Amino acid sequence: MAKIVPFKGIVYNPERVENLASVVTPPYDVITPDEQLAFYERHPWNIIRLILGKTLERDSSQDNRHTRSAGFFNSWLSDGVLIQDSYPAFYLTSIDFSLQSRKITRWGLISQVALEPFEKGVVLPHEKTFSRVKSERLELMKSCHTNYSPIFSLYSDAEQMVVNMLRRSSAENTPDMQFIDTYGHRHQLWRVTDAALHRKISDFMTDKSLFIADGHHRYETALNYRQWVAAQTPGFSPEHPANFIMMYLCGMEDPGMVILPAHRMVKAISHEKIDRFITAAEAYFDITRCPMETDATSDAAVEKWNNMLNSGIARTRIGVVIKNHPQGYLLGLKAGVMQRMYGKEMSDRMLELDVTVLTRLILMDILGLNHSQLDDESIMRYSSKTDVALDAVCSGQCDAAFLLNPTRIDQVKRIAEAGEIMPRKSTYFYPKVVTGQVLNRLTDG
Repeated sequence: MAKIVPFKGIVYNPERVENLASVVTPPYDVITPDEQLAFYERHPWNIIRLILGKTLERDSSQDNRHTRSAGFFNSWLSDGVLIQDSYPAFYLTSIDFSLQSRKITRWGLISQVALEPFEKGVVLPHEKTFSRVKSERLELMKSCHTNYSPIFSLYSDAEQMVVNMLRRSSAENTPDMQFIDTYGHRHQLWRVTDAALHRKISDFMTDKSLFIADGHHRYETALNYRQWVAAQTPGFSPEHPANFIMMYLCGMEDPGMVILPAHRMVKAISHEKIDRFITAAEAYFDITRCPMETDATSDAAVEKWNNMLNSGIARTRIGVVIKNHPQGYLLGLKAGVMQRMYGKEMSDRMLELDVTVLTRLILMDILGLNHSQLDDESIMRYSSKTDVALDAVCSGQCDAAFLLNPTRIDQVKRIAEAGEIMPRKSTYFYPKVVTGQVLNRLTDG
């Protein structure tokens, strides 16, 4: 049973910060080094200082980016830059964005959710995580004792009852927060403090499973943090704040639910493997050779690749661009290949995923990458943008780029419900949930 509860969120003080766009960011794990610097320079109270501080040569166990994050957070609270709400609330949010000339709105609810181990089937993952990232995030939580960013999770609500109840309750109210972010997305937030409505929504959610969309690392870190707190807290109770985590909850059926592809950009492939790749792949794929555009990252080139991938043919199609090759390749999986090779070790649900074909067949079996290399962020980069992936090859930043279609939401649900785990970065939910609208303390008082 999912337990969701209202909470007294910590927010930026509107009397100190007039424009939230100057202090919010995307989640830490999609921020590039250049973007990190830009957020630092945008405003002295930008939340980048809390979620992704600078690493300095003089760092020590007593003075590092995590301890500095705690220092900023506590001083901003003391100085009234951040303030805590007086009453428990659910936070209704909307984000307006455009995608391929379509205007889209996604609705969400920010609340506290009781932590549950994955094996209980209440909160379900769908992707593998990077071990190094979890250890780094745990050190941050130990220093700051706060959720800076909500976990992005999904639940099934075909009739959109939760969002409709919240929207009706807020229909006559001016948003408590609104701003347009760096990417041109319009954000609005309403506090919902009606205790009777809280109970209705909490009751509705009790028989729901929650599917983590983004934030697997942070959720697993929260479980480890709770264990760490419990070990040193006499009388640790089920109501201790460390038993809860802040989540952004969105209905799977929300019209604004969008998943983009997660293209792979791979380094450290041997010249021999690269040179033999297409020949080796012909045993498993029908291969179409695609002349490269003069400007390989132009809008026309990107559109060509997207159209080839999304051709409507009901089989896996993967685009491949290799460094110093004058042409790209479109790989169409031959019938029965995955079942024949991996049917005894994986379910049909897993075998049908494009990311499984890429990870297991191409990256591991044909190119010879091992699990350690797949877990190495210096070897494997990801982007939802086709032009970024193409540019990484053309500029020599990587040896090859693999272009994918997006994983579907029904695939995410089936995999999670079956207790199975997709390869890392199988999904790219868009837009990301903004960091800085609401924070959640994990300490008493």
